[in-house]
Amino acid sequence: MKFKTRALVAATLALATLGAQAHDLWFKPSSTVLSKSDWVTVDAAVSNDVFFFNHRPLGLEGVKVSAPDGSAVDMKNVAKGELRSVFDFKPEQAGTYRVTMLMTGVMGSYKDAGGQPKRLRGSAEEVLKQIPAGAKEVNISENLRRMETFVSLGKPSAIALSGKGLELKPVTHPNDLVASEEAVFDFLIDGKPAAGLEVELVADGIRYRDGTDAMKLKTDAKGQLKIKFPRPGLFWLNADARDAKTSVAQAKERHLSYTATLEVLP
Repeated sequence: MKFKTRALVAATLALATLGAQAHDLWFKPSSTVLSKSDWVTVDAAVSNDVFFFNHRPLGLEGVKVSAPDGSAVDMKNVAKGELRSVFDFKPEQAGTYRVTMLMTGVMGSYKDAGGQPKRLRGSAEEVLKQIPAGAKEVNISENLRRMETFVSLGKPSAIALSGKGLELKPVTHPNDLVASEEAVFDFLIDGKPAAGLEVELVADGIRYRDGTDAMKLKTDAKGQLKIKFPRPGLFWLNADARDAKTSVAQAKERHLSYTATLEVLP
């Protein structure tokens, strides 16, 4: 199934997802490493706990699957339930497939003539149109959020970067993670090293633990992060950053986020 209206729903998607910062967004693939062409099912949700369906489904309008050569891959059997969304795709080219969701938007606030606070979310054009002349204490921030997971058929292949926002540049490939070996990732903001970036790792199985047991890590001066995963399994990786490098003239701040689902093998 092809989503031909991605551009048209981007603002709505941003409003729904960027407004739910208290919740975690995630993909959960059935497999990340394949030795032969086979179907992969991906669950997607917004939840109070990582990898646990307990809040609402993730809207899939902005999700895309890319083949190793960059071509678009059709998402099959797309469905949206009460607590999760789901879709299938079948890798057929050797190399790494990428499931990506890019969320952009603007958040704003102001006080009207009567001194009442107002909040706005959506595209930059929509938000700016809704701020009346004479508004006081206007505050605009830009948001750029990327979420992804990776599936490799046979030998993993290179992962292209956009050079925009917060991104993970693999030194160790995301589909070549082993619990007994140290993994190395570079984090970039607009193509440059993200030094001192705080990164959080949460393992699957929160439902059966007393707490999240999150690992708190930080990139070095070159934006590099070295990770020794405590055990095999699925891990949710998340990093957030803020700066003033906005593409919206009226915005004073830019919020950046990167989230990935990684599978670590024994």
